[in-house]
Amino acid sequence: MVTSSTSHLHFRKSSYSSAKGQDCVEVADLPAGTAVRDSVHPSAGHLSFPSGEWVALLMSATRP
Repeated sequence: MVTSSTSHLHFRKSSYSSAKGQDCVEVADLPAGTAVRDSVHPSAGHLSFPSGEWVALLMSATRP
């Protein structure tokens, strides 16, 4: 789900982001999941993932 209202969320730079400041992703905790947005374009909104889907995404992204 893409959502544009982020005023109540506290985003932080993801540990998976580039150390050089490019390709940065910010994440925020939701009551039952995680919100993700592009740090370069935060006003573009964010994606909301339920907890189970967020875990599955991270597992898929970190597999060799």
